Amino acid sequence: MDFAVSPCSPDAARILALDGDGTRPMQLVAGNMPGFAGPGDAAILQQARAALKHFTPHTLFPHARSPEGAMAGIHLYFACEEEAHTLAQHLNTAEGSFWHGILHRQEPDAANAAYWFRQVGQHAIFPALRHAALLNGFACGETWDPMEFIAFCDSARTRPGSPEERLAMQVQLCEWQLLFNFCATEKTA
Repeated sequence: MDFAVSPCSPDAARILALDGDGTRPMQLVAGNMPGFAGPGDAAILQQARAALKHFTPHTLFPHARSPEGAMAGIHLYFACEEEAHTLAQHLNTAEGSFWHGILHRQEPDAANAAYWFRQVGQHAIFPALRHAALLNGFACGETWDPMEFIAFCDSARTRPGSPEERLAMQVQLCEWQLLFNFCATEKTA
């Protein structure tokens, strides 16, 4: 799946550029930063967290459909779970519930994640997410089922390094990219 940070503000694009421009898969369990192998990697994370502290959702994403949702997403990308959770918890929209569900799936807390995904209902990104999941080899039904993906992630995380874990991480990345873009895209009149 192609991901572009074009809907973002230049500042948000610069922050995402610190680590993969939004293309780095995240681990299935919170707190395990993926792709970080050396001492310079911790510095990247620290630099991103420091940069994010200089912005509010509305200054980093001034024209976004959901500035708070986009901000929750960028915090999640850089493993700032506490900040992402606070934003998601106070965002009483489907996007807030969606980010909240992802965060709890990564805790891992499947029951809590399921609760939040039930609050989402049928989200606008589900058809594109189902398509991206199928392209990556994830067998799913006629519609996207977040409960099915929670169960798959729960199973995959018990087999580190397995093809299932890699698949779950890739689909999770597609999910993050689609939801981030949905939130960060300029709102229409």
